[in-house]
This record gives sequence, structure tokens and C-alpha cells, in this order.
Amino acid sequence: MKQTSGRNVVVVGTQWGDEGKGKLVDWLTESAQGVVRFQGGHNAGHTLVINGVKTALHLIPSGIMRPGVVCYIGNGVVLSAAKLLEEIAGLEKAGVQVRERLRISEACPLILPFHAVLDIAREARREQGGQKIGTTGRGIGPAYEDKIARRALRVQDLKYPERFATKLRELLALHNEVLTNFLGSKDIDFGEALAPYLKNGEVQFYAVYDEAMRHAEQVRPMMADVSRELNEAHRDGANLLFEGAQGTLLDVDHGTYPFVTSSNCVAGNAAAGAGVGPGLLHYVLGITKAYCTRVGGGPFPTELDWETPGTPGWHMSTVGAEKGVTTGRSRRCGWFDAALLKRSAQVNGLSGLCITKLDVLDGLKELQLCVGYELDGERIDILPLGAEEIERCQPIYETLEGWTESTVGVTDHAKLPINARLYLQRIEHATGVPIHIISTSPDRDHTIMMRHPFLAP
Repeated sequence: MKQTSGRNVVVVGTQWGDEGKGKLVDWLTESAQGVVRFQGGHNAGHTLVINGVKTALHLIPSGIMRPGVVCYIGNGVVLSAAKLLEEIAGLEKAGVQVRERLRISEACPLILPFHAVLDIAREARREQGGQKIGTTGRGIGPAYEDKIARRALRVQDLKYPERFATKLRELLALHNEVLTNFLGSKDIDFGEALAPYLKNGEVQFYAVYDEAMRHAEQVRPMMADVSRELNEAHRDGANLLFEGAQGTLLDVDHGTYPFVTSSNCVAGNAAAGAGVGPGLLHYVLGITKAYCTRVGGGPFPTELDWETPGTPGWHMSTVGAEKGVTTGRSRRCGWFDAALLKRSAQVNGLSGLCITKLDVLDGLKELQLCVGYELDGERIDILPLGAEEIERCQPIYETLEGWTESTVGVTDHAKLPINARLYLQRIEHATGVPIHIISTSPDRDHTIMMRHPFLAP
């Protein structure tokens, strides 16, 4: 009997992360049987609000909040077993069934305590030279470095204690040399959480090994050949949702380098980071705020003064509750940047946009929309590559009228204020990407759908 294949959707952030992907993944999971994380680590933070109850996820796919949905952590993710188990415990305490529905690729590189130690030590050294990047200090970058250098410990190594021990000794010899002789780890305060693993600035073998073996017992039942399972699920008719972390402008290749994350956040990496062919990615949904935000260092052409009460930037920051889910850091705020979106649309092959936090702009009398830049005396209409060039960009704005009516909770496009609809229409024209979904509050059900990604055109 001929089997009908499923339809698959990729969800990616199109700015610097924090665009509201978690809500949309959770919402779209109503039409999916599986949700896949394909890159990043526990530096991600996806917030879901369901019936007024807020849940923050960092490693586990947002689809976990939908009963019966299988959640996959693909090989492109760097995995902290400690943080994963901590997150599972929190969800189980809230009554969410996790372990029976979570599948973890054996090929995931592990984040171990020495990766966080390295991350913090390097950022401390950068800060001395005024070149701080603004990492989360969770070991994501160093874990990816070990992967690329072909020396990483992977999830599958947890099944073999002797093999794990041999590889761990080699890694610690290498990294402790760097920590003590180059980074001056003896003089750095790594905080209470990392103190048990350290002695005189060196990471201790048994502190790491013993903990890893304890974690192995709990992680082993969730290990899987995720690539095979995803391909089989697709063949059997399952709809799959691929969930990206961070945002396109934090992509290590296409973002504001070097102020970027350590992985590829773009839609194409859903294939490599999960083990499926690119032909299985049928629709790419770009999530973008109705304005822009950024956490950490790096250029931000449309950034506003977001700390002075009464300014538009302050309005975005306070009404939008702009603090990082993972770090608690305040997000920098600025006007919507259509030239930036053109770059995101280009590298992701966006099928459609979802505009989030439209309601945050309620009450602003006037809106500015960036349609290009002046760069070294030349007008350009797309974000250039690299932080140095972006730093020199002067935004070119168009002015649009704001609206005083509330858009909070609106679920019908026709009921949006006319100026809100005109604003969205201008975003479509300036970016060249159709808007298919609009989010009007963090709540799951406060969503306007013009075209459903899981429905074939």
C-alpha cells in the first residue's frame, strides 16, 4: 500500500533571536506529530504562555507542551546533560510527560563543566581588551570548537565508561593547559556553580567524570538514531516541525560576525543538524518582531535610547518586557529594520513571515521603518556582511502613523486598526516576503492566521 509522506515546516528567527519562536512552535505543533531542535544549546530561551501560565524552555523542543507529540534533539545541538535533566525535572513537576516522548541524537556533542569554565575565562580576557562579545557563559562556543576539532565527547560516549574516561583525560589535559597558562584561571571567580569542579584553576577529572556517569543512567533511555527516526516518521505521514534557536543575524556565517553564536541558525541547517535531506524542508517560516531587539554586544543600526522614560525605545523595552529568557539581561530595542530582513529572507529562503509583538507598538503616535542605509556615502538596501561594515551603517527611515487602539488578543486581521494594517503592508513590500501569521500577545491563542504553513499551496 502506498504511504503518504508528511509535510515539514522550519521555524527560524530572522533578527538577533528572542523573536517569539517558542509560542509559534507550540501553536503550530497542533498540526505536527514531531518537533525537532537542530542547533544551539541551553543558551536558547523559548517562552510559552498557555492559559496565562508561563513556561521557559532552553533545550527541550517547545512541542513538549502538546501531549502526544514526539520531541527530538538533533545532532546539531550541543547538549548539557545536567541542564537537560534539570529542565526535565521542572516540566515533570508541572505534570508534563517528557522522558517517554524525548529522543536525543547519540551524535550530539556534550557540554561539560570545563566548557563553561573556558567560556567565562575567555570572555574575562576579552573584557580586559575591550572586545567582550557578550556570550552567555554556558560553554556553547567551546563545545562547538571541540566538535569541529574532532575531539568532542558525544552523547553516545556516555554508554561506554572506559572510552568516556580516556577521552575526558585527553580533553582536560589540553584545556587545563590553556586555562592555567594562557587564561589565568587561578585569578578568575567562576561562581558557586562551577567551584566544585575546580582546584587552583584546573578542572578536576573525577568531579566531571562521576557526574557524567550519574547523568548517563538517566539519559541512556532517551538516546536514539534521530536521523533514522525522522526519516521514518516522514515516510509514515507525520508532519514535522523544525525549531531553530537564536536568530539569523547571530548565525556564525551570516550574522554580525564576530558578535554571533557558534552555530548555524539558518533554515538550511535544519537538514544537517537533524539528519534529513533538504528536500524534506517544505516551508520556512521566519519569525520577526514588529520592532527589533538585541542582547549582548555587536552592531545594531536602528537601536534607540531604550533606558529613558517616555521614549519609543523605553516604550518597547517596558511594554514588551524585553529581558532575556536565559540570562535575564535587558534587550536593546530599536525600530523595525527591513534591510536586515532582506538579508534574512535571502539566506533562509523564507516562505512567509510571522510578525510577533505587534501589540507592543500600541499607543505610539509615530513609527519609523528602516528601508536601507547610508554606508560610506553610498545608499544600500540590504544589511552588509560583518560587524565592521554594519557599525558604519546609518539607517534610512520612512515615517508611518501609529495607532492608539489596542491590538492585544485580536485574532481577525480585519479587526486590526487601519494604521496597524498599513504598517504590516509596508513591511511586506519593503522585505519582499508575505506575512502569513500575526501574533498579538504571548498567549497561544492570540494569533491571526492568513496562511497555515502546514497546508500545501
